[in-house]
Amino acid sequence: QVRLVESGGGLVQPGGSLRLSCAASGFTFSSYSMDWFRQAPGKERDMVAHISRNGGSTDYADSVRDRFTISRDDTKNTVYLQMNSLKPEDTAVYYCSATRTASRFWGQGTQVTVSS
Repeated sequence: QVRLVESGGGLVQPGGSLRLSCAASGFTFSSYSMDWFRQAPGKERDMVAHISRNGGSTDYADSVRDRFTISRDDTKNTVYLQMNSLKPEDTAVYYCSATRTASRFWGQGTQVTVSS
């Protein structure tokens, strides 16, 4: 069955870095665009980063542009989110998602907390 498993979350101080990973299985990973979303308590789930099927195109929310980098390794069926210069407002549950036409799959999420 389809599985997306995020890892790498945790507690980090402001200004620190984390690298999230999302391991995919159960579908043809290379055929799907991949996204990272996040959801803070009491807020909507918002997309923070997108990478196209072949990795040739990326896009970011304005709030994370120049701080976060999305990448993928199709040989490992894994998508990454490198997060630098973290701020308290980056605190949220981070979800990876695979999408193609009308299909979208979700992971279970990983908590990122930015606090001193």
